[in-house]
Amino acid sequence: MRILLDESLPRRLRSVFAGHEVVTVADAGWSGVKNDELLQLAAAHFDIFVTADQNLQYQQNLSALPLTVAVLVARDNQLESLRLPAEQLLSRLGTLPVRSFLRCVG
Repeated sequence: MRILLDESLPRRLRSVFAGHEVVTVADAGWSGVKNDELLQLAAAHFDIFVTADQNLQYQQNLSALPLTVAVLVARDNQLESLRLPAEQLLSRLGTLPVRSFLRCVG
């Protein structure tokens, strides 16, 4: 799977998704791009967009995108806090339908 990590997430989170193609927003050259444009770019190039932005589902029409959006919910955006929700996402990657919205809580 092709996974895009939002710029609010630590780069080292990539290691949780070993075996998948993982790119950060910064690596893609999209730092500072607003959410609506970022989601359109992500939909054109990736299967899953992973973020910690818990308000995204209320700000954007996610069902209109051919993209799965996963929100990692943790006490902070540190790797140690995000590891459990990221592992929950990893365990579900093979069963997620396109255009899913998923909250993974740590």
